[in-house]
Amino acid sequence: MKSINKIHLFYILIASISLFSAGIFYLSGGKYDSSAGIVLAIFYMFIPTIATLIIEKGIHKEKNLQKKLLISFKLNKWFLVAWLIAPIMAFATIGVSLILFDVTYSPGMEGMFDRFETMLTQEEMVEIRESINEMPINPIWFMLLQGLIAGITINAVAGFGEELGWRGFLVRQFEKQKFLKVALIIGFVWGIWHSPIILMGHNYPTYPVFGVFMMTAWCILLSPLFLYITLKAKSVIAAAILHGTLNATAGLSIISLQGGSELNIGMTGLAGFITVTLFTLIFFLYDKYLTKEKIMTKIITLD
Repeated sequence: MKSINKIHLFYILIASISLFSAGIFYLSGGKYDSSAGIVLAIFYMFIPTIATLIIEKGIHKEKNLQKKLLISFKLNKWFLVAWLIAPIMAFATIGVSLILFDVTYSPGMEGMFDRFETMLTQEEMVEIRESINEMPINPIWFMLLQGLIAGITINAVAGFGEELGWRGFLVRQFEKQKFLKVALIIGFVWGIWHSPIILMGHNYPTYPVFGVFMMTAWCILLSPLFLYITLKAKSVIAAAILHGTLNATAGLSIISLQGGSELNIGMTGLAGFITVTLFTLIFFLYDKYLTKEKIMTKIITLD
């Protein structure tokens, strides 16, 4: 009963803090595509951690939270998987987009400039083009390198803000339940929690209302992969690295594409949904046939 109360309290806290912060921002006239919007987005990512600490330290006075919440820096191969899988999926999403949708490959990144056309001035567009032309390496490889570095540094810190709640606190509360059930529940809550900032333009600025459903589906599809890597690495830090690197490299999936929309191309579009589903299937087959420690078809055990 204690764990059920904790789960319900966690839901209440993340909903209350999220709606309050997003509501204050919106009612004060804040624009999501601004520097203030960036501050909101960063704060928003730490709401699951804030809720977790209120429950575990503030209310229940729990000790040894490091072990309880799977905070481990003991490196293993799954940390490397967490770091590299996101850019691999981003590049795979390009292929899916080209096969299934009316888009073309644009090595000159004309598609990216088309998307920026309504957001930037002509002078800013010229500056970006000149900066790209002056780069010593192809911008795609520069973005990849930048994303990989950010994924294990600043973005991982922001990712940890979410993951301590999703793959730390909630996984502990759902221990002894089946993997798939836990992944689906966490994925659904994770997705719905994004609703306030999605409605303000996050990820789906052209389709904010439908974007709520897209983001929820996206998180549900991602959740088994995140949960699997967390459990294999035995650390929520691996999930934070995956989260941070995914956010940092997602742009690779659209930078060289022209055409399409945010609903069908990119990591958070239909192409990304298909890619994540295929990679989850690969991990399922690996878990079923190639590893002794079965996870996906078992109940979750943490100790």
